[in-house]
Amino acid sequence: MGDAVGQMLASAVGIAISPLPLIAVILMLATPRGRSNGIAFTVGWTVSLAVLVAVVVLAGSGADAAGDGGPATWTLWLKLALGVLFVLMAVRQWRGRPKEGQEAGQPGWMRAIDGFTPVKAAGLAAALAVANPKNLVLAVGGAVSIASSTADAGGKAVAGVLMVVVASLCTTLPLAVYLFGGARSARVLGEWKEWMGRHNAAIMTTVLVVLGAKYIGDSLSGLA
Repeated sequence: MGDAVGQMLASAVGIAISPLPLIAVILMLATPRGRSNGIAFTVGWTVSLAVLVAVVVLAGSGADAAGDGGPATWTLWLKLALGVLFVLMAVRQWRGRPKEGQEAGQPGWMRAIDGFTPVKAAGLAAALAVANPKNLVLAVGGAVSIASSTADAGGKAVAGVLMVVVASLCTTLPLAVYLFGGARSARVLGEWKEWMGRHNAAIMTTVLVVLGAKYIGDSLSGLA
């Protein structure tokens, strides 16, 4: 199990520190339906990630395809492709960063968020979790890492649950601060939102470069 957890941890942390879902849930908590929208967003995010991770782990755990009890060969090739994709995404993220004194533009859904219902909040969470390219690649990469690990079925299941829990911290922590933080919660969440928005490019570029190097190295080692 330790191997599976170690393999997926970097991807899970990469999702957890992704600024977009954290900013989205903080904006959601500031809407007129803040409590219900925030809970719906967090549940939608967690369930969507759990389904995606479960599907990929189950599909990638067909170790018999390798013929020797090891990971299926296609999972190693997929991991190599994901590693290259991480590096390309890092380059694109850095080149597209706002210039000095320039603010990043807001997506259209952020400007319409005040009118969201809990159903729309859950739908947005699902879209950000499994349709947003960066989060999708990170989630698939982490799940493939679990599937290609040497852990048994029980260990992979535990690693999958832990991955979803860690990757969902970007939504569960702001919700917990909102629900239990009292009068200070608005200020704390505002500071988180401002900091993450300001350092978005540097955070994601670093995460993607590290993951790209790790995935490429792991896959080449396995294929060799």
